[in-house]
Amino acid sequence: MTNNGLMTRLTHSGENEMAKKAAASVSVPKVMPIYMSSVFSFDDAESLERVYDGVDNGYVYSRMSNPTIEGVNQVLAAAEESEDALVFSSGMAAIITSIISNVKSGDHIISSQILYGGVYDYLKNEIVRFGVEVDFVDFINDDIEKYFKPNTKLIFSETISNPLMEVVDLRRIANIAHNHNCKVIIDNTFATPVVCNPLKLGADICVYSVTKYLGGHSDIIAGAITSNKENISNIQRFATLYGSIMSPFDAWLLTRSMRTLELRMRQHSINALKIAEYLEGHEKIEKVYYPGLKSSPYNKVAMQIFNDGLCGGMLSANIAGGERGARTFIKEGEKIKFVPSLAGVTTSLSYPAITSHRAYTENELKKVGISMGQLRFSIGLENVEDIIEEFDKALKKI
Repeated sequence: MTNNGLMTRLTHSGENEMAKKAAASVSVPKVMPIYMSSVFSFDDAESLERVYDGVDNGYVYSRMSNPTIEGVNQVLAAAEESEDALVFSSGMAAIITSIISNVKSGDHIISSQILYGGVYDYLKNEIVRFGVEVDFVDFINDDIEKYFKPNTKLIFSETISNPLMEVVDLRRIANIAHNHNCKVIIDNTFATPVVCNPLKLGADICVYSVTKYLGGHSDIIAGAITSNKENISNIQRFATLYGSIMSPFDAWLLTRSMRTLELRMRQHSINALKIAEYLEGHEKIEKVYYPGLKSSPYNKVAMQIFNDGLCGGMLSANIAGGERGARTFIKEGEKIKFVPSLAGVTTSLSYPAITSHRAYTENELKKVGISMGQLRFSIGLENVEDIIEEFDKALKKI
């Protein structure tokens, strides 16, 4: 290449040589590399055809697959102890793709009535436009058996409901669904594989907003699905068609985050229980929602299906004074910031009625028990005494 012009030398030097050298090296990188390539090159047409046909291993286009993305898929599958995993550009992309890959026009879905607002909006207003029927059911107090129809294909719920922290008996739900030849999709975002393993309890597909605990550092927007190879293969086809792919850089960040997931989730859970117990005894708090509390109506089932008594880092509370009290608490926060998300390393709070659950009407909020005085707390990794001190200062202002 020494006789080529400057632009040719700049654009082609090291293009193939370093990649081949790295592949042939007897040493490997300690940290997974970032393969920031949208496309992969071939020496001949026959090589590409062999990759497309599955005869040879290789990569064609990063919307289909990429080494960094495949690497984090393996990490997620190992964490969940599932056969396979698949990552997406957002939690909503993962959830929607898991649903649309399993239903068609004329089918029926049974969903929990308490969900993250974006999912509720999709099931209530969007998927019905394509001829899919959805019933929202109280999985705790109602008999879901009576809602099944010959065309029911999916059950959708959350391991720990957002924001009321309800815990359903996943084994019971899965058994009922499978008796009706239905698949079960569980959003395990609040729990993570550290707290609960829905696939081991009978769920068919587990979905995540990776943006939350799996990412854990408030620097990734992403989603993920874990399941068996058959389900993942089916979902992969739709993911490729719709293009809801995770970037290689986000996949690399997620791999970094997953290395410390168990350590983080155990401390989140320990801190959250202490905060819940503190709030439960405070005069300015009307009610605390946390399944780790012995007073919680969901404590018994949580202890049966959760790992090591851990209940995660999310809790909610009704503040005295209703909306005025909630807004005062938000305003008085110093280190505890008002954030319309959750699950970072620092403690934050959110206001479900005006953020995550805006898609609910006033009557729907009232029906499920989300009030204007209710705040949702994401308990971080700080020293718990410092968190309590700041809560105490804010509550004194109410």
